[in-house]
Amino acid sequence: MKRIFTLITILISISLIGIIVIQYSWLKNIVAIRKEQVSFKVQEVEYEVVENLVEEKLRLLPAIPQDALPKGSSEELLKMLAPSTLAERFTVAEIQKKIATAFEANGLKGAKFQFAVLSKRNNADYDLESPEYEKYFEIGKVDPINYVTHSWPLVDLSGNQDVALFPDETLMLITYDMQDFVLKSVRWVILVALLFTLIIITAFYLTIRTILTQKKLSEMKTDFINNMTHELRTPLATIAIAVDTLKNEKIIGNREQLLGIGQIIKAENARMNIQVEQILQAAQLDITQVLKDKKPLHMHEVLRKLEEKFALQVAEKNAHISYVLLAENDEVMGHPVHFVNMISNLFDNALKYSKEDVDPVIKVSTKNEKNTIVLTVEDNGIGMSKETVARVFDKFFRAHTGNVHNVKGFGLGLNYTRKMVEAHDGSISVQSEPGTGSKFTISIPLQ
Repeated sequence: MKRIFTLITILISISLIGIIVIQYSWLKNIVAIRKEQVSFKVQEVEYEVVENLVEEKLRLLPAIPQDALPKGSSEELLKMLAPSTLAERFTVAEIQKKIATAFEANGLKGAKFQFAVLSKRNNADYDLESPEYEKYFEIGKVDPINYVTHSWPLVDLSGNQDVALFPDETLMLITYDMQDFVLKSVRWVILVALLFTLIIITAFYLTIRTILTQKKLSEMKTDFINNMTHELRTPLATIAIAVDTLKNEKIIGNREQLLGIGQIIKAENARMNIQVEQILQAAQLDITQVLKDKKPLHMHEVLRKLEEKFALQVAEKNAHISYVLLAENDEVMGHPVHFVNMISNLFDNALKYSKEDVDPVIKVSTKNEKNTIVLTVEDNGIGMSKETVARVFDKFFRAHTGNVHNVKGFGLGLNYTRKMVEAHDGSISVQSEPGTGSKFTISIPLQ
């Protein structure tokens, strides 16, 4: 079973890694293709903008063939007939809107850009420029990959040499942060891919956790069956020996010995009944019935009853129990049987899990916190490891498992206690370290 589980884990892990690698490669290719598409669309936008600006210049330009003009005077005449510059006809905002509209029309809404217009009339400076053009122009010199500068002369793209366009102008366009734009444009694809990858990883985790949980549950059930078999076999064996002893003729004539053997049979029978009842109680526990049968109870009275109940065990173990009952209000709503049993389990554990060479010392205290009463049962026993503390309230769990039976039980007591505390709208916690004892704290709402 262990080998099969390891093999399954390895195969699923390899498959998961392969899926992640393939998805990464796929996403990388998508980003690269999208980047090429965006780059191509940027060129289309630039072409459309240049074409639009040229058309604006041509609209007011008289189409006069050069051979119709007197020789020697064409240059001066053309300068006189030449249209005004873009700076004279448009504002920065108007050209910026034209470029933004072209980007949006080509599916690149939100693309970041800066522009400037330079003419031969003004070689020293730009005729028009967007507010941060110079800043990004300087950055583009250092980082030409993310800040791309394009230069487009504003000439007649149709190639008509008979149309004179003066003055000569150039459009400078800088596009930047296109990598972020590309990633944003494919973000849904990336998010969906990541979502499905996360689902696969989660399913893998839940599968492994479920297998481990089932494995632990199987082990606990096996330990429970082994412990139950041992616990039930012991009183049955004792009763069998007692019955065989009764057949002895020497015993038959001795009334005192007969009564003694009868007491042994009765005690072992009672012990076996208690064990069977504990198992049935855990199997048939009805929380709804517990909630219906609640009555007003006083915590301090319950503790006094338990002091009497455990008097013999305390004497046998040479234990000492001290009480510090500081709660002024100890009245709660509790089930008359289950409420007593859940606290009784804490006393029972404190005595059972004591050290062999040290007399048990148990401290019981109560106090009021807001609208609750807090009960603390602290011992100086063997304590528990962190792993045991984390699982001590689990069904069938016992710190001593397998064939070790120095501590009797089925691993149902603390699980029952936790369920009863929760049925009484309370909470329970434990603090413990190996060799230093354990401290259980129960908080129950006051009536």
